[in-house]
Amino acid sequence: MQYRVLGDTMPAVEVLFDAAGEGMYTQSGGMAWMTEGVEMSTNTKGGLMKGLGRMFAGESLFMATYRAQKAGAMIAFASTVAGRILPVDVSQGGLVCQKGAFLCAQESVNLDITFTKKFSAGLFGGEGFILQEISGQGMAFLEIDGDMVEKNLAPGEVLKVDTGNVVAFEKSVNYEVETVKGLGNIFFGGEGLFLTKLTGPGRVVLQTQNIAEFAGRIARFIPTSGK
Repeated sequence: MQYRVLGDTMPAVEVLFDAAGEGMYTQSGGMAWMTEGVEMSTNTKGGLMKGLGRMFAGESLFMATYRAQKAGAMIAFASTVAGRILPVDVSQGGLVCQKGAFLCAQESVNLDITFTKKFSAGLFGGEGFILQEISGQGMAFLEIDGDMVEKNLAPGEVLKVDTGNVVAFEKSVNYEVETVKGLGNIFFGGEGLFLTKLTGPGRVVLQTQNIAEFAGRIARFIPTSGK
């Protein structure tokens, strides 16, 4: 399999299959274009329970698998918002990702839900409870909303981030959600109730756009009935 990332504002990843039988999978609706010689099949990939787990993590119950019927077949997967696409060689070590970050991957890559160690963090931390763990062998591609920022945390180094700005981090990074301190900060600070606390060592990938916050701002300008 070969690939190239196309575009700057709304990028796509174009995959060229080297041989018949090679395949890529994505959540339903992730495919943008393809040539003849690619066959699609839809299933829960890993069984019903894994499919339900993906639903809780913000992905589709069903995954679409696209398999080459001949060498030279091509398929492309496009991002859903303006930003970047991050190629990840999972063979070099897996990542833990926030919901919605997964775009597509080779069939040899596993996508499973995982949980924070503290139940309270997920119960009250919005996006913080259910995450996705990427493991196995091969290439995976993640969506970045806005621009990408990478941090390499030293052992014990702490980075506090708005939860919606976290894309992924290495498994060596400790992850928890903490509440903002102070009633004044909570009610008037404008930053929400929770922050993601990441403790090194390990690599952290951030995004400059919080899509949930952006959607909230757009919603203010949508007319409601009676106005």
